[in-house]
Amino acid sequence: MKRKFTFYKSNIIKLLESQPHRFFKTKELARLLKIAPADYAELRNAIRRMAEENLITTFKSNRYGANKPRSVLEGKIEVKSQGFAFLLMPEGEEDIFLSPKNLGLALDGDKVKVQLFATAKGKRKEGRVIEVVERQRRYIVGLLKKGKHYYYLVPDDQRILHDIFVHESDLNGAKDGQKVAVEIDFWEDEWMNPEGHVSLILGYPDEVGVDVLSVVTAFNLPLNFPGHVEAAVEKQRDEIPENAMTSRLDLREELCFTIDPPDAKDFDDAVSLQRLQSGNWKLGVHIADVSWYVKEGDAIDQEAWKRGASVYLVDRVIPMLPEHLSTTLCSLQPLKDRLAYSCIMEVTPAGDVVSYDICETIIRSKRRFNYQEVQDYWDKKIDIETDFTEALNNMLALSQTLRRNRFRMGSLRFETPEAKVILDAKGVPVEIRRVESLASMQMIEEFMLLANQTVTEYVDSLKTEYGAPPFVYRNHDKPDAGKMGEFMEFLHAIGFEHKMNGRMTSKKLSRFMDSIIGTDKEHIIQNILLRSLMKARYETRNIGHFGLAFKRYTHFTSPIRRYPDLVVHRALKHYLRHGWIEENRDSITKRFEGACEQANERELVALEAERASSKMKKAEFMQKYLGEDFDGIISGIVHFGIFVELQDFLVEGLVHISDLHDDVYEYDERMYMLRGAMSGATFQIGDKVRVKIVRADPHEAVIDLLLIESYKKGRVTNDKTSKKRKNKSKKRTNDKFKRKG
Repeated sequence: MKRKFTFYKSNIIKLLESQPHRFFKTKELARLLKIAPADYAELRNAIRRMAEENLITTFKSNRYGANKPRSVLEGKIEVKSQGFAFLLMPEGEEDIFLSPKNLGLALDGDKVKVQLFATAKGKRKEGRVIEVVERQRRYIVGLLKKGKHYYYLVPDDQRILHDIFVHESDLNGAKDGQKVAVEIDFWEDEWMNPEGHVSLILGYPDEVGVDVLSVVTAFNLPLNFPGHVEAAVEKQRDEIPENAMTSRLDLREELCFTIDPPDAKDFDDAVSLQRLQSGNWKLGVHIADVSWYVKEGDAIDQEAWKRGASVYLVDRVIPMLPEHLSTTLCSLQPLKDRLAYSCIMEVTPAGDVVSYDICETIIRSKRRFNYQEVQDYWDKKIDIETDFTEALNNMLALSQTLRRNRFRMGSLRFETPEAKVILDAKGVPVEIRRVESLASMQMIEEFMLLANQTVTEYVDSLKTEYGAPPFVYRNHDKPDAGKMGEFMEFLHAIGFEHKMNGRMTSKKLSRFMDSIIGTDKEHIIQNILLRSLMKARYETRNIGHFGLAFKRYTHFTSPIRRYPDLVVHRALKHYLRHGWIEENRDSITKRFEGACEQANERELVALEAERASSKMKKAEFMQKYLGEDFDGIISGIVHFGIFVELQDFLVEGLVHISDLHDDVYEYDERMYMLRGAMSGATFQIGDKVRVKIVRADPHEAVIDLLLIESYKKGRVTNDKTSKKRKNKSKKRTNDKFKRKG
């Protein structure tokens, strides 16, 4: 036994150290080490013993990895607007805190090496940046200003803590007061400002389109496709070639149609529904067959991989695929023959899938609906063609059954209100519209969720003793126990005495969320809960989707807009046509891991860019309300002030702590609270307040507020003596080279 343990220990450590950033289940280690099924129990016992002896590291969900040297760590940093930052660690490990003075030459998003400090037991780990390995940002976007002896860039992004010096010879035609993009050329001393040159002139801040163009440039989003990619698209024929029809199921006579937002241009999913003689339903989810047009490794595919996803800014879409593909060839336009990849499911009236077929098809959508007109039909506000009425009514009934089942199983119900900024022809915001969750939207969501689940069930059905074949999963890990503990403390502090004893499950959390529906703090509690949960990720190992309460899940339904969906289509086609050969596992898994890592990074970039463009336009819209008072609710508490959401517009502004003159307030991070040191008065998330808008700056995407009155447990505080809100931006020195210190 000792000899066997020594053998296992040597090989396991060697394997884990060869892939230091990966974590493995026991079954994965057995497969990689080619352990016979009869010896699996011995391997499992050896792994457990090694973990107990700290020879390897145990991570969440019973995964194992190599012990890492803890003195120097490498990874990406995330800088907060307050000036401090975190080195982002893998799931299951605590992020490393970096104070402003320990950031060195690093900027937000950079890949860095961090030297850890000695830390007291139970305290958060801290460190300092000792090397910038790779710059994340190509451009720093901001306002060019002229000092007495030099020019400098004031960055738009408040997470960039330094102005950038620009010599007059490096202006490249840029003028004082213009929005420009600067590239850093020289920066060797953290106490001095970086130096750079102007690469792009975006225009003056008030010119049409410059604001969103600034966001596009700051996030290095590609506005155009390279010439060789456009040339490759032009070679694609508009008519469907004969070889594309081979072995496809012809569904052109079936009644299928698309339902999308009114302004959608790419239609990548269609639905159909028929009643079978058994009384069951045949539900068809038909997805644009992008993988037929975009072959793995070709020029279009390489560009799609780089982009990772389409980006939906407030005034434009930056697509993953060239327009001719995304809005024409691959778009399921009405009354046009289109290639599709279909998941056709037999569903009982109770909502259970009893059989399915995943196949390449050719379809012809009979009509394009938008969400509102379908909803208006159901609400008896309009009539539609009788050809579609029965299908739509049956679809509604089935989707409601699916939805009830999903929530009963523990799927979390997040229905926080969303706001959409409406622009005029010149890009000026004219309205902020509350977006309702219509039954028509929920119906399509349920059908897509069911198809995503079903294709993942198919892949799981192919598993061997070493697990399912390589695949791309959409995972959502269980919440961190520490964060959930803080969330429960927050609930207690605002008066919700809810206990969730034992192991946290989706079903327990779902029951809690049902209990707060209709309360005045429902929206705020949901937002805090969202911050407490893990982020969903693309990964090649399956850990399930906690938020949806699904054991396995993927993204199959949007290959026009998301690269992982395209990878999933290719994998499904391969397994359906050729089956699965175990010897190919490692090479395929490695390819899929690269796609997942890239997609996760691009998803975050897209999300940040979309938020930035929306916040910018919201601030511009609120300029017309300067000096006016509004009701709001406290949505966030930080050490420098109170974030308030204005209920009329669903926009967020800041009451700076320097404008709270009636007391000296202390920040309680765990309770999301400010507490007056002398009076004991508190401001807490969920409190109702009345505020005045005193500043709205679209270029910095900020809205500043002044507190008029607040209500807390019967207490009313008036602040009529507050001085006029001052601009709290960093002071810019205009007559000498600015030094940090």
